[in-house]
Amino acid sequence: MTKTDFLDQPPTGAALTAYDKAHLKLYVRLLDAERGHADWREVVKILFGIDAETDPDRALIIYTSHLDRAKWMTKSGFCELLQGPLH
Repeated sequence: MTKTDFLDQPPTGAALTAYDKAHLKLYVRLLDAERGHADWREVVKILFGIDAETDPDRALIIYTSHLDRAKWMTKSGFCELLQGPLH
């Protein structure tokens, strides 16, 4: 990913968004990294291209907000995916 491919904070509404659909792979990678106990700073560097040492506050916001959205997808958002096409 490049810095222009994502928002600092994904949408937080109760409905699946185009942003969510476009970032499904990212959400899965975040969940996988958390399950593997990967260091969040390394995850942010790899997935978002952000150096947590240079910009720690932004890096943490990006990581936690996207991980929260990924977790929401596993509980609620996936239901909307099952109802229709991704495009």
